Amino acid sequence: MTTVAAHDATLTGRAGSVRAGERTAFSEWGSLYRVGGWAALAVLALVPIQMIVFFVWPPPTSVIGWFELLQANALVGLLDMDLLMIVDYGLLALFFLALYVVLRRTSPSFAAIALTAELLAIAAYFASTTPFEMLTLSGQYASAVTDAERLSALSAGQATYAVWQGTAFNVSYILSAAAALIASVLMLRSSVFGRATAYAGILMGVAGLVPPTVGALGLVMSLVSLVPMWVWLFLAGRKLLQLARG
Repeated sequence: MTTVAAHDATLTGRAGSVRAGERTAFSEWGSLYRVGGWAALAVLALVPIQMIVFFVWPPPTSVIGWFELLQANALVGLLDMDLLMIVDYGLLALFFLALYVVLRRTSPSFAAIALTAELLAIAAYFASTTPFEMLTLSGQYASAVTDAERLSALSAGQATYAVWQGTAFNVSYILSAAAALIASVLMLRSSVFGRATAYAGILMGVAGLVPPTVGALGLVMSLVSLVPMWVWLFLAGRKLLQLARG
């Protein structure tokens, strides 16, 4: 009996040590969890602003139309060219870094893959975005005094416009969806995040595998992905803030 009691006490002590160790490990990253949680909620707040801008001031369909919009209202033109997406991706880097710290306890390898995919997506997006280049070219087009100068600015604008939603953008879009998909699958195996969070992220990731540049299907899928994205960012961001509070 004494041996059994001692064995039980040893097991209890070990379990308590593990739980204490987990609490200590989580508390060491409290500041990152707080930053990552607020970053997720900030992205959540920026998305409706982007949607309102698109509906109130629909993006032009030609390079000259972009030039005219940027000259008439530079802020609206920049917002139409996804200026806020630059902010979104910067915030998502912090969010995914916090997710990595949590999810590496479930699978260090796949958590690292998800983080790497998101960072590559961010780098690819920064390489593709061109709002300020278009703003500069619109000024050159407006101040041109000869047809040759206008044609030069227009040609440069067409090339810049093609880059904006070209290969780098599509690669970025797919990589970001894959990162969310991998992270959400890990959430299913983790005891930290709920199943609702995981399933919302999986739905968002699957829908995001089709870029909005792929015709009508891409536009529909991008709109469909918004609903689970809001749920995923809200629930995951809230959980990170809870972890930050210990």
